[in-house]
Amino acid sequence: MGNEGKRGIEIKRKPRILCLHGFRTSGEILKTQIHRRWPESVIDKMDLVFPDAPFPSQGKSEVEGIFDPPYYEWFQFNKEFTDYTNFDECLAYIEDYMINHGPFDGLLGFSQGAILSAALPGLQAKGMALTRVDKMKFLIIIGGAKLLNASIADVAYSSPIQCPSLHFLGEKDYLKPRGTVLLESCIDPVLIHHPKGHTIPRIDEDNLPVMLSFIDKIQKLVSEDYQEDLNDQQQQQQEDEVEAST
Repeated sequence: MGNEGKRGIEIKRKPRILCLHGFRTSGEILKTQIHRRWPESVIDKMDLVFPDAPFPSQGKSEVEGIFDPPYYEWFQFNKEFTDYTNFDECLAYIEDYMINHGPFDGLLGFSQGAILSAALPGLQAKGMALTRVDKMKFLIIIGGAKLLNASIADVAYSSPIQCPSLHFLGEKDYLKPRGTVLLESCIDPVLIHHPKGHTIPRIDEDNLPVMLSFIDKIQKLVSEDYQEDLNDQQQQQQEDEVEAST
């Protein structure tokens, strides 16, 4: 481990974040939106990974003509947003991606990806999702809401969401009322309000300090856990060496 493994050495590590895109868009589209609208001072502090959802778009995308295809969706739903298709397959896909490309510290989501991200910590705590990966440490929710399927929601929000969470609420976002209700299930959520609708907002002078403060918080959390793991590994190595010498 070298000096990095020594106790008392402060280790900083970028939070590694799985970013879940919106309905009938793609990981590349979300990546483009974030890189266009967020300053380098924010992006450079995070390790962002942008997968595509598992299912090709089954209908017309609202971003057609703005962003190039292909487009994907995480799961399908009825007109009332209460009945889901391929939801379990979606959860399995995300977990497999985390295992194959992780580890990941937290989640960032927009729209359908945000709705899914906000439900995952509760589903993980109840053993219904992400059972083979580390506990999610934080959430960044952009244009999010609660799931409306009663059987899933009863599990996902049965207990308050304990991990730190940052929420972007757009004044003209049609999901704002549902995004506000989501806050009630979060412990001490951090809010960034913006004047736009259902979109990835720009980080401006007013909300930049809030964003950077949240990133500093999760970086400290991630770094402390990382250092603890290194210390545990060093302790185990020392114990193995002692055992081997006796």
